[in-house]
Amino acid sequence: MTIKLTSYSTKGGCGCKIGPADLKQVISSLPPAIPNPNLLVGIDTSDDAGVYKINDELAIVQTVDFFTPIVDDPYSFGQIAAANAISDIYAMGGKPLTALNIVAFPIKTLDKQVLADILRGAGDKMKEAGITLVGGHSIDDNEPKFGLAVTGLIHPDKVLTNAGAKSGDKLILTKPIGIGILTTSIKKDRLSEEEVKRITQVMATLNKKAAEIMEPYEIHACTDVTGFGLLGHASEMAKGSDVGLRIFQKQVPVLARVKELAEEGFVPGGTKNNFAHLQGSVTFPEALDQIDQWILCDAVTSGGLLISVAGDQAAGLLADMLQAGVEASLIGETTSDHRGHIVVI
Repeated sequence: MTIKLTSYSTKGGCGCKIGPADLKQVISSLPPAIPNPNLLVGIDTSDDAGVYKINDELAIVQTVDFFTPIVDDPYSFGQIAAANAISDIYAMGGKPLTALNIVAFPIKTLDKQVLADILRGAGDKMKEAGITLVGGHSIDDNEPKFGLAVTGLIHPDKVLTNAGAKSGDKLILTKPIGIGILTTSIKKDRLSEEEVKRITQVMATLNKKAAEIMEPYEIHACTDVTGFGLLGHASEMAKGSDVGLRIFQKQVPVLARVKELAEEGFVPGGTKNNFAHLQGSVTFPEALDQIDQWILCDAVTSGGLLISVAGDQAAGLLADMLQAGVEASLIGETTSDHRGHIVVI
């Protein structure tokens, strides 16, 4: 059965996220949370997951993520959605343990086998991650959506956040960007079967290997790159850590044909919203054209880890990742000037 799953939604993947400006406005109107000494990471720094201390040796890491179809193949969609949700646990330095499925599906208009294939794809990805599925929840909805709520474990003293980067660190990114522009192009049938396979492979790849490789290194901060784009998540790191960031634009890995398709107009609204939100937080070189600026802000789905590692350990970490087959690149550094700001060079 052939189905164009992306035709059932107006947006896809992490591009569905409420924009950072709107989200900030909503959250700022909420009353302060009741202080809890066991809450190690909450909503204060826009981090990837929450961390709650159980005792001196154990804390739980909790996250939830779901979205509308990003590719047409149901099995691949399930894999990508699962990999994306699990990634938040890896970004915190944790080990994923259990998951709950979150399902919204037009059960009367789409074949039930489509949902079965989505769940099968997610299940296979959970097995790869060593996760136990413990249940889930489903609703009948005109627009299909799928994701996971994931719980992981970590030692309270080993929690990574996006707010610990130190001046002199190097920044390593473990997957290429441009996913939002390419997946927008899928809806317009502008990509070949091989190109779709390549994008699917990138999004469905777990960040497990990268997380395991970085474990013995001196990592000061980490986040995963998703809907707010590379510069959006990097900006959260800069502000949370009170450091400046320099991003080496030519060293940022970008998937094939991204600029070509962006020039043809396949730039998602989420990407443009990210760019608009970052005005005043990012300085671009005058010679860098609008398309290249948008690409750095492109709304990613199931992207790589952005790792701030001690400068003298960056070469070793990068070499280990490349040897293990991780598509890692050194893309920037932290500075003590321009705190909370990004300078693209």
